[in-house]
Amino acid sequence: MGTVEPGAIGQHLLACLYQAGVGHIFGVPGDYVLGFYDLMAKGPVRHIGTTREDTAAFAADGYARCRGMGALAVTYGVGALNTVNAVAGAYAESSPVVVISGAPGVREQREDPLIHHRFGPFRFQREIFERITCAAVVLDDPVIAFRQVERALAAARQHCKPVYIEIPADRVMAPGYPIPQETPETPSSDDSALAEAVAEAAELLGRAVSPVILAGVELHRRGLQDALVGLVEQARLPVAATLTGKSVFAERHPAYLGVYEGAMSTENARYMVEQSDLLLMLGVTLNDVDTGIYTARLDPQRIVRAAQNEVVIRHHRYPRVLLADFVTALARSAKARGEAFPMPAGPEPWDFPAPDRPMTIARMVERLDRALTSDMIVVCDVGDCLFAATDLRVHERSEFLASAFYTSMGFAVPAALGAQIARPDHRALILVGDGAFQMTGTELSTHARLGLAPIVVVLDNRGYSTERFILDGDFNDIADWRFHRLGEVFGPLQGYDAPDEAAFENALSEALVNRNMPSLINVRLSPGDASIAMKRLAGHLQSRVKGEG
Repeated sequence: MGTVEPGAIGQHLLACLYQAGVGHIFGVPGDYVLGFYDLMAKGPVRHIGTTREDTAAFAADGYARCRGMGALAVTYGVGALNTVNAVAGAYAESSPVVVISGAPGVREQREDPLIHHRFGPFRFQREIFERITCAAVVLDDPVIAFRQVERALAAARQHCKPVYIEIPADRVMAPGYPIPQETPETPSSDDSALAEAVAEAAELLGRAVSPVILAGVELHRRGLQDALVGLVEQARLPVAATLTGKSVFAERHPAYLGVYEGAMSTENARYMVEQSDLLLMLGVTLNDVDTGIYTARLDPQRIVRAAQNEVVIRHHRYPRVLLADFVTALARSAKARGEAFPMPAGPEPWDFPAPDRPMTIARMVERLDRALTSDMIVVCDVGDCLFAATDLRVHERSEFLASAFYTSMGFAVPAALGAQIARPDHRALILVGDGAFQMTGTELSTHARLGLAPIVVVLDNRGYSTERFILDGDFNDIADWRFHRLGEVFGPLQGYDAPDEAAFENALSEALVNRNMPSLINVRLSPGDASIAMKRLAGHLQSRVKGEG
C-alpha cells in the first residue's frame, strides 16, 4: 500500500470512530475490505478478528452496550449479508452498531458487472441494510464522504440504532474534502410540556400510598442510570426492572424488587408492581417479553409512562418531553417518602453441594448468584438460561447483557467477547444453552487467543429446551457434543464436566480462581428440567402454537 493521505476517506472514518469511543473493530478480512484493514493497522483503532462475520456483529453489539458504540468491518456480499441477523437484533434492541462494508471499487462496479461476491445490482446490499439501520451511506463521492460519515455516526448516537457505511475499495485511500462542521441538532424538551408533566406526576406521587418504579431498557441505552438512582434515592421509591432492562439498576440495592414480567415474575415483584396505586414506567418498551407474554396486569389509570420523546399520564399526553429531562426534573420535585431503605437480609445457609445430587437449573442459578462479584458481567443467551437468570442479582448496574427482546440464539459467547474488550476490568460469566453454543461457540477460541478468562456455563440438556416445552418432538434434539473437551481444539481452555452438584462445585471453585484462560463448565441437565419461569411461559405459548390463542 502507498503512503496514507492525511485526508483519506478511510482515515477520516477511523478518526471519527475513535473520537466516538470506538477503540476496537471486530470482523473477518475479505478482499474488498483489505485496504481498510491495512489502514486500520496503521492507527490506534485495533482490529479484533473473529471466526465468523455474524459473531463479529454480536461482539460489536456487546461492545456498544458497554461503551456507547461498537463497530465491525467485513467484505461485500458474503461478509456483510452474514451479519444481517445480528444487525437486525441490534436494531430491535437499540444498540448503536456501525456496520462497515468494503465494496468493489467504483470503476470495477461500472466496468465489470460479473465481479465476484455480487448477487444483483450493487445497490441491493445498501437497500437491505436500509431496513435494519437508521442510516445507510455509500462513500463513493469524495466531495461529500466526510459529511456522510459524520451524519451516520451522529444518527447512531441520537437514535441508539445501527448504521451502515459502505466504502468502495478505491475510495479508502482517496482524499476527501473537508466541509465546515455541522452543528448537530440536539433534541430538547418543550419547556411547558415538561413542567406540566412533572407537576402532574409529582402531585400523583405525593398522594400515592404504594408507588413503584418500573425501569426499562431505554434508561440504559440513553445512559440514564445515574438519573434513575437519583430519583429512587430522593423519593425513596422501590424499583423493579423489565427483563430487557435487567440490571439498569444495581440489583443488590435495598430498593430493588426484582424483574417484573407478568406471570413469570417472582411473587413479591408481581405483587408490588400490580398492586401499586402509582406505577412510574420509565423507559419501558411494551412488548410480549416484558409483559410476560401479555400476562401483565397493569391499570393504565394508575400509570405514568415516560418514553424517549413523550410522557403519558392516564389520558394526558405530553409530547416533546425527553426521558432524561423528565426523570431528572421529577427527582428534583419529588418529596422523600418514609424512612431509608431497610438493608436486605444476608443469604440463608444451604446444603450445596448435596452428595450424589444431580444438577438442576434452579440449584445452579442459586449457586451462581452466591458466586457473583462486583467485577462480573453476566452475558446470557436465550432460552431457559435467560428465564432462569432473572433470579441472578448482579452487583453493579448494566452488568447483565442479553438478546432478551429479539431473542436470537447464539448471542452470548460473541457478545461477551465484545463486552470484555470494552470493559477489560470486568470478567464475563456466560450462560448459554447447548444449542446456542453449537451456533456461535467457536468464538470462545477468540477469547482464548486474546488471553481472556470468561466462565462459560453450558446448559447441556441435549436439545432446544424452550421448544420442547412448547411442542415436543425429535426435531428439538441436537448432537451430543463433549463441550468440556473443546480446549483440545480451541487452544488454552479449561473444561469441566458437571453431572452432579459436587462436580459443579469443584468446577466453579477452580474456574473462579483461574484467570489465565477461559473456563467451560458442561452442566448436564435432564431434558425435562426447567426453571419456574420457563414452565409458566410454556403454558402461554402452547396455546399459540396449537392455534388456540
